[in-house]
Amino acid sequence: MESELCIPEGRVAGVDEAGRGPLAGPVIAAAVILDPERPIAGLRDSKCLSASRRDELFDQIRERALAWAVGRADVEEIDRINILQATMLAMQRAVEALEPFAEHALIDGNRCPELSCTARAIIKGDTRVQAISAASIVAKVTRDREMLELERCYPGYGLAQHKGYPSKAHIAALESLGVTPVHRRSYAPVRRIIERGRV
Repeated sequence: MESELCIPEGRVAGVDEAGRGPLAGPVIAAAVILDPERPIAGLRDSKCLSASRRDELFDQIRERALAWAVGRADVEEIDRINILQATMLAMQRAVEALEPFAEHALIDGNRCPELSCTARAIIKGDTRVQAISAASIVAKVTRDREMLELERCYPGYGLAQHKGYPSKAHIAALESLGVTPVHRRSYAPVRRIIERGRV
């Protein structure tokens, strides 16, 4: 796959996010610069991997990557500036936190955040570029683990199971228990419940 793309020389960060669609929790972005001297077998889009395999690769990425970092935008930021801008902000924070810094960034999707290095957007990059696959795994595992913590803080919503996505069980819990501080009030299903007084 990567042979079909023109990958720049130097320190190239793959960048991806997790959590644009959920009704609750932050959006998490990750940036990863792989080390060509320490390859990692089996890197794929995180959605194509089992949870246990993602965990294994997450540990390998942290151990073998030249650099990796996570950025986030919290619920308050998502509601204030919208999910697209919050995603760009999380990606920017992840890339700028890399040490050593990235000389170029390859972003999963069709647009790039403002960065201090050159950047290129690649549609379906998480299936085409190993560094983006690695970033998708780091972002997904980081966010999933955070949702497990939020489940302990806000029991009854099933956050550990659906990770904040708008499942029937999640909507039913919102209807019966009300909206928590970690729910995105700008999202229509949450906003409708607030309008009915379930805060």
